[in-house]
Amino acid sequence: MAMTREQELAQKGWKRQNTYNEPRLSEIAAMYEEIGMEVRLEPFNPSEEPGCTDCMKTMEDKYKTVYTR
Repeated sequence: MAMTREQELAQKGWKRQNTYNEPRLSEIAAMYEEIGMEVRLEPFNPSEEPGCTDCMKTMEDKYKTVYTR
């Protein structure tokens, strides 16, 4: 069985934080960088997102999932 993108990143030490759009996305990424963490932004993937994502699906390109390590 193929791994999800989240599982692939976890094997490389990345931890999923949450999914955001602007302006919160830039604020959160900057906050993690300020405390010395690496930040990776991945495209929004509704199949890997917990909870209700119906409203996010209408504008998938506006959302990114934040990973840190």
